[in-house]
Amino acid sequence: MRFSTQTLLLQLGVVLLVVLLSGTVHAWLVYERIGTEAENQALTLARTVAADPDIRSGVQTISKEEGTPPPDVLAAGELQAAAEAIRARTGALFVVITDETGLRLAHPETARLGERVSTDPSVALGGQEITTRNTGTLGPSAGAKVPVYAPEGAGGIVGEVSVGYSIESLSNSLARDIVPIALTAGGALLAGALASFLLRRRLQRLTLGLEPEEISTLVHDQVAVLQGVDDGVIGIAADGRISVFNAAAARLLDMPDATGQDWASAPVPEQLKQLTRPAARDAEAVEIVAGGRVLVASARKAWHRQEDLGWVVMLRDRTELQQLTRQLDAVGTMSAALRAQRHEFANQLHTIAGFMSIGQHNAAKEYLARISATGPLKFPLEQAQLLQDTYLQAFIGAKGVEASERGVALRIGPETLVRGHVADPQDVTTVLGNLIDNAVSAAVAGSSEERWVEVELLDDATQTGGTLHIVVGDSGDGLGSLEPEEVFAEGFTTSDQPVRPGAGQGLGLALVRQLARRRGGDVRVLEPGAKGGPGAVFMATIPGVMDSAEHASMETDSTVREDSNG
Repeated sequence: MRFSTQTLLLQLGVVLLVVLLSGTVHAWLVYERIGTEAENQALTLARTVAADPDIRSGVQTISKEEGTPPPDVLAAGELQAAAEAIRARTGALFVVITDETGLRLAHPETARLGERVSTDPSVALGGQEITTRNTGTLGPSAGAKVPVYAPEGAGGIVGEVSVGYSIESLSNSLARDIVPIALTAGGALLAGALASFLLRRRLQRLTLGLEPEEISTLVHDQVAVLQGVDDGVIGIAADGRISVFNAAAARLLDMPDATGQDWASAPVPEQLKQLTRPAARDAEAVEIVAGGRVLVASARKAWHRQEDLGWVVMLRDRTELQQLTRQLDAVGTMSAALRAQRHEFANQLHTIAGFMSIGQHNAAKEYLARISATGPLKFPLEQAQLLQDTYLQAFIGAKGVEASERGVALRIGPETLVRGHVADPQDVTTVLGNLIDNAVSAAVAGSSEERWVEVELLDDATQTGGTLHIVVGDSGDGLGSLEPEEVFAEGFTTSDQPVRPGAGQGLGLALVRQLARRRGGDVRVLEPGAKGGPGAVFMATIPGVMDSAEHASMETDSTVREDSNG
């Protein structure tokens, strides 16, 4: 049996029991009230009869006689006539008058005149009034006994008067009153049944028709799933309240648990709220920057048996993938450049060998000087000799190849001075690559005929964990009417292609700023630039990404010793 059915039956049973108990108690109280009223009425009537002068005088007269008159004499006497007249007028079951010994002087049944009463008259003959409920010769009754005193100055108690009303008449009165009691009980039972049924319907609607065991299983499964996945899950109920906010969502958005908050006012990125608007599509996904991470967010409408349950927002971390993609692009570009210049490098070696073989040492030196001006390989990179770190040489050289293909000259600024070695290539690749790519795009879109991008790098790698300072300028048209902070907003892009949802565009500057700030650095605009050039100048500070040359040398020596020992 389903739990909701069990609950309904239990509620109906409780309501029925309460109604039966209430009806029984009410009926008993009504019966007691009617009986008490009958006793009081009998007591009043008995007092009235006992106080009648004729009754008192008649009882005294008979009490003074020797013995008790025969029944036929008593039946024809005044006491019998008066008692029957009173009984007929009041509807009492009996009006009995006795002498001082308890012998009947008046009784509804004349055959019983002169006999002793069936109930004890001692209390009344002792001078006290009493109400009773007992069964006599005429059946069960509720009555009263009152002493009869002799007329004034004639003495004490000369008899007693018993008046009773039939219990059957009380039952008839109760039967008349039981109808509204039964109707009230039936109405209460019907109302209770209706309320129980409505409560069952509401319980089914609130629990979506699930049983308690199923709900318990769902709760355990939900906790296990929500806390066991790396994806962020946010559930928004139909009333706009956040009902689910797992630990992964709090970690990815870098915010505390928002369960119970209103979704419209919750401190989450605005792009997430736009996904749950009525006009949004389930399949729509966007990339956002939050908490220093690149997140792919999607939202789906939740339904259960055509009932709107709200929205489910999914968050997936794409930060590492974005960084690895940029590094892979750089490596791919570098590899293509290496393959393209492999033959040229071989020809350069043959040329130097030729100069040496014919004794043209000066020509060989001049040739080597020209080669060193562009690095060990012929990257289209001006002043490459200022870079001593091999990683920076290779990475910026690869970017120079990309820039050259787009008609932009990439050069190293004369103030460049890098004494250490890159210890965290991942963050350097993300920040430096974004700034160079944006500068190249700005140079291509600029109105200046001479297209160039200049990069200056400085470090303070006097110890492990040094800071790398990057300054990137271009020949573009600058920021124009944009405020410097606007270019760091999510969705801003320097690409000449429109921003496509989920394509990863419009995230570069926002991402690198958050990445730098997460490390204690920053990315900002030094110069907004002007139309016709020079363009905007950006500066990035990335702490903790450089090692001193001595530290790098020690690591190299240690690696060599380990290799030799191995």
